[in-house]
Amino acid sequence: MNKEIIIRSINSAVDFALLHDGKLIELHKEKDNNKFNVGDIFIASIKKTITGLNAAFLNVGYEKDAFLHYHDLGPRVKTLLKYTKLVREGKIKNFSLDKFNFEKEIDKKGSIDDVLSANQTLIVQIIKEPISTKGPRISSELSFAGRFLVLVPFSNRVSVSQKIKSKDERNRLKSLIEEFKPKGFGVIVRTVAQSKKIAELKKDLQNLNNQWVNLCKKIKGAKTPSRILNELNRSSSILRDLFDDKFTGVYSNNKNLCYQVKDYIEQIAPKKKSIVKYYKSDTPIFEHFNIERQIKTAFGRTVSMSKGAYLIIEHTEALHVIDVNSGNRSNKSNNQEETALEVNLIAATEIARQLRLRDMGGIIVIDFIDMVNSENRKKLFDHFKTVMESDKAKHKILPPSKIGLIQMTRQRVRPEMNIRTKEENPNGLGKIEAPIVILDKIQNSLEKILKNSNVTKSKLRLHVHPFIAAYLTKGLISIRFKWLYNYNKWIKIIPRDSYTYLHYRFFNAKGKINNY
Repeated sequence: MNKEIIIRSINSAVDFALLHDGKLIELHKEKDNNKFNVGDIFIASIKKTITGLNAAFLNVGYEKDAFLHYHDLGPRVKTLLKYTKLVREGKIKNFSLDKFNFEKEIDKKGSIDDVLSANQTLIVQIIKEPISTKGPRISSELSFAGRFLVLVPFSNRVSVSQKIKSKDERNRLKSLIEEFKPKGFGVIVRTVAQSKKIAELKKDLQNLNNQWVNLCKKIKGAKTPSRILNELNRSSSILRDLFDDKFTGVYSNNKNLCYQVKDYIEQIAPKKKSIVKYYKSDTPIFEHFNIERQIKTAFGRTVSMSKGAYLIIEHTEALHVIDVNSGNRSNKSNNQEETALEVNLIAATEIARQLRLRDMGGIIVIDFIDMVNSENRKKLFDHFKTVMESDKAKHKILPPSKIGLIQMTRQRVRPEMNIRTKEENPNGLGKIEAPIVILDKIQNSLEKILKNSNVTKSKLRLHVHPFIAAYLTKGLISIRFKWLYNYNKWIKIIPRDSYTYLHYRFFNAKGKINNY
């Protein structure tokens, strides 16, 4: 599998596209004016505590107060408060924790009023970006994420990712970390640390410790509220979390950004720095890698799939709803149950992609096509869990309900990626689907006609708007030529002045309309 990251720099924003074998899997956007990213650390002031919610609201500099629940305080929040006060007073100059006396851990079932009070100063970290009408959600349990490790101050615990299945490897990593980790710090070993050498782990831990020292240096003179340590820029953080030996290319249309990415990859994987390449062409980078087209077809309310099936995706404030439809299709399956299973498996794979692509979080309800056979329902459930394993966002999938719905939750840490694909209607008022989608619809219709045994397929003619006709026949290896190669069928294309841009019809030799 070829894995590529395409980075497009335009004006004040940078777009990141993750491709698997040319197929768009993830899409991220970084804006210069976004000052509240997940992982950013702020010095904040407590405005008020709410006993009923067992939470506090803090001023971090955002237009709306940040929300801090008691469970997000961390067991060592009293130690953090004490340490912050001493640093701001200049009484601590050596920022190691080996000789620092920790305070007692807070009660897991305690009250927010027992720990915090108004006007206190507290160091917090963004764990959920502002979404809609809500301010950011924060935590006072700080962590510094690296390539292989996560450093947690005011802890002594070493834990290893559950995704590392080998018991021997887990024990090896745990014993290595316990040998050289600084006292007073906990460490979480990430999945990518598997089989890594001690030198790589030490280097990563040293970088994280340097981040802690830099944070402490900024605490003393920092204004309240203010950001005192920001997360890596999005390109570096994406590479940190996603990059592995399977990546075959990282392309960017910005030379400076290209140098930054190359420098970062040289730090984490020196042997792979050659895959970073500067893209220079008159054709926009997203057009060259066929990303724009995929965006137009993937972000609408309706998402087409293979074999005529499609998804309907609806969003509400409370949850997301996905409906699976088989469409007007025919196949060689013996019965309805087999057809339903086939469509559901295709849909499950596409839904897993859509969740990552749109970064959908919260409650998600999926209405798959009903299946009577319990084995088929289990097969669908197992398949869906398998295709979701590559999703790094925390998620939980429940078995199908009695009425055939699959319910799931997915971690929601930033606003959903929402791209409007509808365009102005050239023929009148209102909005229409992006014209580029018409090509996929025409091809899907052609496939259905060729698969339908009840349809006369002799001398198929396609009637379309002259502009669309010109596009389909353009070049030596035109789209029509590709149809001939794939389906062994020559399609005569008839330009029709009376047709609108999105209007098309297939006719056979007898002049009968084939509507699909």
